[in-house]
Order: sequence, then C-alpha cells, then structure tokens
Amino acid sequence: MQEIKCPKCGEVFQVDESGYAAIVKQVRDKEFEKEMDSRSAQFETEKETAVKLATIETEQDYKEQLNKKDLKIAELEAKIDACKKDTELAITKAITDKEKEIAEKENVITKLNGQIETSEKESLLKEQSLKEQYEEKLRFKDEEIAHYKDFKSKLSTKMVGESLEQHCEIEFNKLRATGFQNAYFEKDNDASSGSKGDFIYRDKDDTGVEFISIMFEMKNEMDSTSTKKKNEDFLKELDKDRREKNCEYAVLVSLLEPDSELYNTGIVDMSHKYPKMYVIRPQFFIPIITLLRNAALNSLSYKQELAVIRNQNIDISNFENEMNEFKEKFAKNYELASRKFKTAIEEIDKTIDHLQKTKEALLSSENNLRLANNKAEDLSIKRLTRNNPTMAAKFAEIKE
Repeated sequence: MQEIKCPKCGEVFQVDESGYAAIVKQVRDKEFEKEMDSRSAQFETEKETAVKLATIETEQDYKEQLNKKDLKIAELEAKIDACKKDTELAITKAITDKEKEIAEKENVITKLNGQIETSEKESLLKEQSLKEQYEEKLRFKDEEIAHYKDFKSKLSTKMVGESLEQHCEIEFNKLRATGFQNAYFEKDNDASSGSKGDFIYRDKDDTGVEFISIMFEMKNEMDSTSTKKKNEDFLKELDKDRREKNCEYAVLVSLLEPDSELYNTGIVDMSHKYPKMYVIRPQFFIPIITLLRNAALNSLSYKQELAVIRNQNIDISNFENEMNEFKEKFAKNYELASRKFKTAIEEIDKTIDHLQKTKEALLSSENNLRLANNKAEDLSIKRLTRNNPTMAAKFAEIKE
C-alpha cells in the first residue's frame, strides 16, 4: 500500500499499487501534454519570427539587386550615347577625309595630264641611263667574280712575268729587315749529292746558335703543261734533300693540283709519310716560316737549359716532359691555324656565291624596269578613267 497526501487539504489516504501507478501515469501524461503545448507554442512563435526576418532580408536583397541593375542600365545607356556620338564623329570625319582624298586625286590626275608627255621623254632618258648603269654594274660584278675565282685557285701569288720562286723570295725579302734580321734565306746551289732544293732557310739567336732550318721546294706547273704532276711526286726527293743539307723541316710550296680540297684548305702536315714535312699554297709561305720559327724560339730556352743540365749531369726527364707538352701545344696551335685558313677559303666561296646572286638580282631588276617602263608608256586618260564614271564625267566636263 502507498500513502498519498493531498496537496490542498493535507488529508493522507492509502492506495494500492495499481491505483498508485494509475495516478502517477495520469499526472505524468498531463505534464507531458502541458510541456508539449508550451514547446509547440514557442516553436510557432520562433517560426513566425524567422519567416518575418527572412522576408525582410529577401526584400532588402531584392531592392539592392534592383538598385544595382538600375545603375548598370544607366551606365550602359551612357556608353551607348557616347558610342553613338563617337560613331557620328567618325562617320563625319571619314566623309570629310574621303572628299579630301577625292579632291587630291583630282588634282593629281590634273597634274598627270600635264606631265604625261614630259614623263614619256624622261622615261626614255632614264631607261637609257639605267641600262648603262646596270650594264656597268654587271660588268663590275663579272670582273669581281672572276677575281675571287682566280683568288681562290691561285690566291694572287702567280704574277705575270714572275715565277713562284721569285715570288717567295720577294715576299721574304719584304720582311727580312724587320722580322728576320739574323736569318739566312738563299738558293740551294749545292748539287754535289745529285739533287738540290730551291731555297734553304736558317735562323740564329743573338749568340749565333742556329735554332731552326727549313728546306723549301717550289712547284709551279703551268696550265699548258701536258703531263700533270701531283704534290706527292716530289715529297721523297724533298725529304732526301732535307736530310743531306741537314735541315730540320721540309716544306713544299706548290700550285699543283689547284682543285684539291686537301691542299686548298691550309697547311697540310705530311709527317705521317715523311718527318717534319708540310705542303702549302704560296699564300702560306710567310705564315709557315713564322709558325715554325716561333715554335723554335719557344723551345730555344729549353735547349739552352738542356745544355746546362747535361753539363751538370742532371736528370733531364722533366725537360723531356716539357718538350713533349710544348709539341702537343704546338700541334694544337697548328690545328687551330689550319682551321682558320679553311674558314677563310669557305668565306671566299660564300663571297663568290653572293656576288653571283647579286648579278642575277641585277638582271631581274633590269627586266622589271623594262616592264615598268612599258606600263608607263601605256598610261593614258582612258586607262585612268576606266571603271570610274565620276572621273570620266569630270574629264568630259573639262573637254566641253
């Protein structure tokens, strides 16, 4: 049994378990419904408030969008008005310019009418003058092309009435006083061994010690020679003369095989067949002496040191290493010089090609000039007013 006290009268009474449970349930259901009603009312209130706020915000956003659109419309209308004004001004200007252009053309045509007869005479004179100028230029270009072709094959060393030996001797004597004060360069007149070279070059230092010697052979085969010789035909005999005359180097100065790319590229090293031997074109005569002489001068100090070291019984292994290093550097310098000579020959070829193209362009220009002159001769009032009724009417009025 459960006791329950009345909250109003204070009377206490007892109820069984089932009755108590029913009373508790009744009280709980009423409180729940009361709470639900309260919550529902509160929710409805909040909902109405939220809807009102949302409506207000939506209306404000809509008004702002409308205001922005109104501003954009106003800006676009202003731009359209400005474009219309610019277009009207442009049209007005174009019409004015066109009228001015037409007036200028009319003035030009009027002047042309007075100048056509004079222009025909001047055109004939100019044509004659231009033909003479082009013929002179073509003649000059032909001469220049021929000069460069001859320069490539013979390189300006074979002069009229002058042999190759004379040329080389003169070229050396030009520099003897300034660059080869202590040098010996004379004809090889000693034929006691059965043969002789053409020239022997020897050079000494200030103490009189010889530090370089070169045996030269010059070969200049004329174009009329029936039997064509090759450079290699003379190398064996040249090597023999070098050894018999106790020369360090041997050089063949040759105009043989003029079309050979090998010999036209620069200094050709033939040491793979004969020691310290080179084949050159005449234009490399002074450069080969200078290269070999400078190389010998660079090694002269080493030779002097070697003599001192040998007298003192000092190991010369380091000296030999330096000599080998010098030889390698000299070989590299020679290779660079050879490449530069080859580049020079290639540039000459390019110059010849360029001059040939210039000649062709001049011939083409002469033809275009002739066509232009023909068109000028055909110029007439009838051609100027063809397909131009306005100009035809103007000229008709002038004639009337």
